[in-house]
Amino acid sequence: MVNTIYFDNSATTKPLKEVMQAFMVVNEQYYANPASIHAMGVEANDLLMRAREQVADILQTEAKNVLFTSGGTESNNAAIFGIARSNTHIGKHILTTEIEHPSVLETMKQLEKEGYDVEYLRVDQNGVISLDELRTKIRKDTILVSIMHVNNEMGAIQPIKEAAKMIHDMSRAAFHVDAVQSFGKLTISFKEEEEGPDCISISGHKIHGFKGSGVLAFRKPIRWQPFALGGGQEFGMRSGTVAVPQAVALAKAARLAVETMNERTNNYRQWHDEIRAQLESYGEAVHILSTPQGAAHIVSFSVRDLKGEVIINAMQKRGVIVSTSSACSSKQTKTSHVVEALHLDEHYKKGVIRLSFGAHNTIEDIENFKQVLAEVMLELKGENK
Repeated sequence: MVNTIYFDNSATTKPLKEVMQAFMVVNEQYYANPASIHAMGVEANDLLMRAREQVADILQTEAKNVLFTSGGTESNNAAIFGIARSNTHIGKHILTTEIEHPSVLETMKQLEKEGYDVEYLRVDQNGVISLDELRTKIRKDTILVSIMHVNNEMGAIQPIKEAAKMIHDMSRAAFHVDAVQSFGKLTISFKEEEEGPDCISISGHKIHGFKGSGVLAFRKPIRWQPFALGGGQEFGMRSGTVAVPQAVALAKAARLAVETMNERTNNYRQWHDEIRAQLESYGEAVHILSTPQGAAHIVSFSVRDLKGEVIINAMQKRGVIVSTSSACSSKQTKTSHVVEALHLDEHYKKGVIRLSFGAHNTIEDIENFKQVLAEVMLELKGENK
């Protein structure tokens, strides 16, 4: 396909050249096992510790509280299982939301089978939880609250700061935040003691790093049970030979994401608003799931009485790549759990489209998308704008 415009960055991103270069150098020159005591192993371990310290500095915690994982799914699994299974002396009550990523929801289902009491916070039509509902559902035996920062399907931003203070004031529960879609786009760290999460999940390939790399970071050491046992790597919290190239590349991607965040987010907001204005011009033919208060890098909308696959194919023929809802569920025929939670009208449920911006997108891409959108709407709906 010639001159393809890629707007599926919430599914995965193209690695930056600087990240690619860092990855290749480490693979070629520092390939020794970082647990080995010989000189080459020491060099590899030094690089690993430097990468860990860089991530820790960004998140404002200590290096010993940063674990490198295989990605967002493992980070979410490890956080939830690790905290839940090691705090049963306090209770078995857990809170999460009905629009979490499957890596959280499926983990919760498993814990329910093990006898844990999991409650799911509802969201409003904007995809945002009610702090009042959170307040009423926190109990003395609540051991974990897991809330994503930015929803991957429609970009809703949850009130993490307010939720954290409430959780810490009212319970002994640990607060886990899935920051896979927010890191590098919104500020997220452990800076405020009572107004931030206790642990954060990050994925490398969502920030122009590599698939197979991620981070689970803690504010401070907490009661947590590892589920990967073996040689005791990663402070005994995640055994297995550490992938130093992936760790170094992730640290590089994280630093670049934070350094360029303000500039990129300003661009994303401008592009988001421009596309939103065009979508609004189609009236009832289009329903916009994303809100002006949501994350700038995600625009989610639905075309009345059209399947998402039809729209995707029409755009792909014109060189524009978008997705239906989440990449994790886009190949399934059933309606997304996020769409169901938003109580979308039946006319719009099957036609949800998500476009998501990344560092490689330009204003020219936006102008081309707007033209393609106009062509597709005219072709499929007879809407001429």
